[in-house]
Amino acid sequence: MQNYLVYGLGLTEVELDILTGNHLIRRVDILEDAGESLSPYVDVGQVEGAFVMLLGYWLTEHLVYDRQTGQLLTNRTWNYKPPGAKDIPIDFRIELLQKNPNPAGFMRSKATGEPPACMAVSSIFAVQHALQSARQDAGLPREWVRLGAPTTPEIIALNAGTDTSTFSLE
Repeated sequence: MQNYLVYGLGLTEVELDILTGNHLIRRVDILEDAGESLSPYVDVGQVEGAFVMLLGYWLTEHLVYDRQTGQLLTNRTWNYKPPGAKDIPIDFRIELLQKNPNPAGFMRSKATGEPPACMAVSSIFAVQHALQSARQDAGLPREWVRLGAPTTPEIIALNAGTDTSTFSLE
């Protein structure tokens, strides 16, 4: 079996509500090298599915375990959030690189399901950029905010630089 490389580019535009930490993925552009696609519609579907699946990994699917027993505590829809219909980017643009045959692949094609999973990390960079903008508006110094998987709404709200002492219930 001969190995081959798959190239791809991913760009994500995100909108954050800095008070709640909720996000809206406005636009995603992906260019993926699929070799000579056997079925472009199937390949586009693979790209979309893999990307959205990993959006859950990066942004919503928080796993919490009991430290004593190891039991999974986030085991229902109230506290475990896989991506839903509203998590799909509003403007989702997929383009397959043309005229790039793969001599090592079946009928000169390439894999299309796994590479976009790697490109979903662009969502974290978009969140980082938005957080830096919010922090600048709050008058905070520019410093890297450590984000991981998943970067939940709670993490976003806590790092946005909002002064909670100004909040009041009336």
